[in-house]
Amino acid sequence: MKQFFTLAVAPLLAFSLLASEADAQQFSKRKQYNSVGVSLNAMSYFGDITPKPSIPSFRAGASRPNVGLNITHRFAPRISGRASLSYGRITGDDSKAADQNDQDYKFRYNRNMNFRNDIVELAVVGMFDLVENRNNYIKRPDFVPYLFGGVAVMHHNPKGENASGNIVNLQPLRTEGQSSGYNLTQFVIPFGAGARYKLNKAFDIGLELGFRKTFTDYLDDVSGNYVANRSVLAAGDAQYFGWDITREFPGTYTKAQQGGEMRGKSNEKDWYTTLGVSVNYILAPRVRNPKFR
Repeated sequence: MKQFFTLAVAPLLAFSLLASEADAQQFSKRKQYNSVGVSLNAMSYFGDITPKPSIPSFRAGASRPNVGLNITHRFAPRISGRASLSYGRITGDDSKAADQNDQDYKFRYNRNMNFRNDIVELAVVGMFDLVENRNNYIKRPDFVPYLFGGVAVMHHNPKGENASGNIVNLQPLRTEGQSSGYNLTQFVIPFGAGARYKLNKAFDIGLELGFRKTFTDYLDDVSGNYVANRSVLAAGDAQYFGWDITREFPGTYTKAQQGGEMRGKSNEKDWYTTLGVSVNYILAPRVRNPKFR
């Protein structure tokens, strides 16, 4: 997967860095413009609570809505920059994703985990158009495929349902005996591809597939092994009792596991993706007419 990530992002970064100064200068201020847009996406995740604990295994039925706002500035015939703010949810449920007949991963069925995670993301990306536009926004091409890549910060908070049906925060429970929990605010690397279509001089519609490379394995609160001892807690009890006692509670799994047994696959970080449509409105630049005396 690291090779895939390198192949996907490196060309885009190279294109952005190699955008010639001559092109930028020829693309005058009069031809540069801004646009604002909204997006509606299906949001999914790759991680431990999917049909297979590997990328790109995911369950389409676990996808949830994601909405976003963005502002884009066109700098050069092929280069734009975009800032976006989005909110969405990812989910996973072993009772729906795990196969109890799969001997290699039967522990996932026995684990019986479930989670949901609401993610807020602030991203800045560079966009490289595969079709250049040396004209103003009115004469822009009708159809433009593009690549994008950049950096983002996301805030997440995994939650799970206990035996009483209550939704509780999972990070404070330290379900794998983490001494200090894990950080709920993380850097991520967004990249992907899309295409936009010119509706009229003011509006574009687009379709985009985006990947998010994260640096955490706890989007689903699952990563390593069960802790040394298991303590049966009262339903809904989320109190932290100590390092050597599992902070599990009824509803996170139904069959008891021995301490130290595999709970997740920690050698791969979690990912999430978005696939959806956008509508963008072009803010016509103000053209200052020369003054004649």
